[in-house]
Amino acid sequence: MMDFNLKEVITVGMVLFAVIDIVGSIPIIVGLRAKHGHIESEKAALVAGLIMILFLFIGEEFLSLIGIDVHSFAVAGSFVLFFLALEMILGIHLYRDEEASSASIVPLAFPLIAGAGTMTTLLSLRSQFHTLNIVIAIVLNIILVYIVLKSSGKIEKMLGQNGLGVIRKTFGVVLLAIAVKLFAANVKGLFV
Repeated sequence: MMDFNLKEVITVGMVLFAVIDIVGSIPIIVGLRAKHGHIESEKAALVAGLIMILFLFIGEEFLSLIGIDVHSFAVAGSFVLFFLALEMILGIHLYRDEEASSASIVPLAFPLIAGAGTMTTLLSLRSQFHTLNIVIAIVLNIILVYIVLKSSGKIEKMLGQNGLGVIRKTFGVVLLAIAVKLFAANVKGLFV
């Protein structure tokens, strides 16, 4: 366990917590639960964690195998975050797909929790921190995600419709800012 470093775990954990933004996603989770009736918290958390850990180890190789560089992936991810933010701010629905019986995997586990922003962040973190510390931080974040998913009904009752609306719009603007930052940081890399 020579690579274990509590400071690295805390740093990586905080970065992932900010990018995953499960607290800011509460309005989306509540909306998905209202639409689908039930969210399988365990399934969503496990799939999101599995996607993140897999991408940590094989993400860069997978992207290069299909001819996509990290900058292109990050720019594409910024567009997804941009449109999610617009949905939150404007109260519109851009995302449409076949009616699923549950929202546990799509869009909850992917792309909401383990989306392009999270995956891009994981690739960046891998170059700066030990892999063991990143995996521990992922597991801690997934436990937190599970707790929030499991208690989303209680959180909804506590905040009420007006509180959820305020949080949705506020975090929509934050998500929009993250999308713009992700785009700006990576768009130059497309032309190098």
